[in-house]
Amino acid sequence: MKTALTIAGSDSSGGAGIQADLKTFSAHGVYGMSVIVSITAQNTQKVEEVEDLSPRIIGAQLDAVFSDITVDAVKIGMVSNPEAIRVIAEKLIQYKPKFIVLDPVMVSKSGYDLLQPEAKNVLIEKLLPLATIVTPNLFEAERLINNGEITTIEGMKEAAKQIYALGPQAVLVKGGHLEGDAVDVFYDGKQFETFEEERIETKNTHGTGCTLSSAIASHLAKGEALEEAIEGAKTYIQGAIRHSLSIGHGSGPTNHFFQWFKN
Repeated sequence: MKTALTIAGSDSSGGAGIQADLKTFSAHGVYGMSVIVSITAQNTQKVEEVEDLSPRIIGAQLDAVFSDITVDAVKIGMVSNPEAIRVIAEKLIQYKPKFIVLDPVMVSKSGYDLLQPEAKNVLIEKLLPLATIVTPNLFEAERLINNGEITTIEGMKEAAKQIYALGPQAVLVKGGHLEGDAVDVFYDGKQFETFEEERIETKNTHGTGCTLSSAIASHLAKGEALEEAIEGAKTYIQGAIRHSLSIGHGSGPTNHFFQWFKN
């Protein structure tokens, strides 16, 4: 069985973060492992509080996994502080996993800052150059390049070029916050490709970014080419959103197991 490791924060409501990643790995028939970087107190309405784990225990978790189990792909999500980012980068350089999917989680849907301001430059310097692909949404792309608001497909392409110049092998700028159909822009330094899907009208989108990036990691772990992995992940997230769950009083989670349990 192929394996995937998520390095991210824990979501107490189960819809995003480590929990979403592990569900996504399982839905793709991939054995999931986790390194918890932060504990969040959150639900479908907001993030109440975040407590970071020490760099020592983050490093120890990474050593424990990599020293014993073959890791076919890594997904990195919420990494909130510079010290955590540095130890993660150090261990990834040491163990050299073949695929690294970086989802640069910065702000929650409710507006809570999940990446400390002083950590952004460390993330750019230490993690982006290690990434097989980085998957920012529009707000994250804007923050990565500090180049104003992105409101068009052409703006997404320009952002993808600028983010690519920071070191990753490829970039997928997610356009879920634009009007109209959901369009994502892929750039690998040579060519652009757009992935367009029908926009599904629902408020239940908690954890969509985490789920998409961990689905890409799952497909890469199984040996698929990068663009094929994105296609498969996009198909999966569309189904998970279409059959999303009205749980809680806010933005409910996607349905990671919709193939078996459609509401």
